[in-house]
Amino acid sequence: MAPARVPAPVIVSVDGVSKRFVIRKDNSLKERIVTLGRVGKKHREEFWALRDVSIEIEAGKTIGLIGHNGSGKSTLLKVIGGILDPTSGTVARRGRIAALLELGAGFHPDLTGRENVFLNASVLGLSRTETEDRFDDIVDFSGIGDFIDTQVKFYSSGMYVRLAFAVAVHTDPDLLLVDEVLAVGDEAFQRKCMDKIKEFQSEGRTIVLVSHSLGSVAELCDRAVLLNRGEVVFDGNAPDAVAAFRDILEDRRVDDAERTHDDAALAGHVLAASAYPTGGVDGDPVNPGDDVTISVTVSHDTGLAEWICAIQIDTPTGQAVYGTTTKRLGVSMPPLHGSRTVEFTLREAMFGAGKYFVNVSLMDFAGRHLHDAPQACSFNVPYYQLAVGTVHAVPEFQDLGATT
Repeated sequence: MAPARVPAPVIVSVDGVSKRFVIRKDNSLKERIVTLGRVGKKHREEFWALRDVSIEIEAGKTIGLIGHNGSGKSTLLKVIGGILDPTSGTVARRGRIAALLELGAGFHPDLTGRENVFLNASVLGLSRTETEDRFDDIVDFSGIGDFIDTQVKFYSSGMYVRLAFAVAVHTDPDLLLVDEVLAVGDEAFQRKCMDKIKEFQSEGRTIVLVSHSLGSVAELCDRAVLLNRGEVVFDGNAPDAVAAFRDILEDRRVDDAERTHDDAALAGHVLAASAYPTGGVDGDPVNPGDDVTISVTVSHDTGLAEWICAIQIDTPTGQAVYGTTTKRLGVSMPPLHGSRTVEFTLREAMFGAGKYFVNVSLMDFAGRHLHDAPQACSFNVPYYQLAVGTVHAVPEFQDLGATT
């Protein structure tokens, strides 16, 4: 009989945390003097960045915090790190914390890089002797050795990030908090940072990561917490959280498109589109090997004698993965008067896991675009644990032995 699994200790416990900010509407000094002593809603507004958030983070786990801008991700990270106090609720944490929350946070602009390394390391809990022992490693990792004795106010944003990250990861933190700062460095340094994070994971350290790179979250994180308007709307498996977030983004995009393009819709053109497994309904997940039906409704008030309907399927980053048109298929469409619904069927489609967007275009027979509907609809392909990418294939592996 296998021994019972001992649960990992909880390194961070967030219980019923809410955070309120007061936004003043009297921005100038003159306005503040005039409104001095007045406390009505006319001159100030309350904003709740977090509402009753409760999560527990176990030691050795990597947690992603995701959500659209203003959802409360960075505020929650600062509350976890002790940078901000909650308005209500409690936060309990244990171990040494290293936080990369803002560009250049903890650096004094008039001090050199060398002086800031010692200053920042002391804030993160290292003694001077410990910092001296690790100083060469910090500088080597940052890659800014030629500028280490230059005042940091002359550093570029990338140099700030390099040095701040290098200091943080060399303090042996039990808990590493990382906000979106890694996006500032160049690709080589981003890869270096990701490798360091994976090294931390293999060492059993705990990481809380805020990122807009949903691919990185799905790849790196054991779990993800999705925030929307300051509330936790999903807490669980990272790929599922990413899919839920993309659904929220799609709902917001559709709402914005309806508000923006009502006039165009009333005038005709591409009226509607939906994508689903053949025989299913809109919203059903598309599994690899399914036939996929893309239904498109178009219209033209004055009529078109010859016309083309085109579709293109993109990833969330805009990479085109599939496209075709009625002209490519050798289909001669009947004249378009009023509205007409057509269907494309993609046989045995092998899309990889993720969310895909369908762009639809109505064109005349010369190929001129009469109306484009970017991201007219979308569909989801479930998470596949054996592989990542836009193409689904079942992997197999064979060890052929040593070669001479």
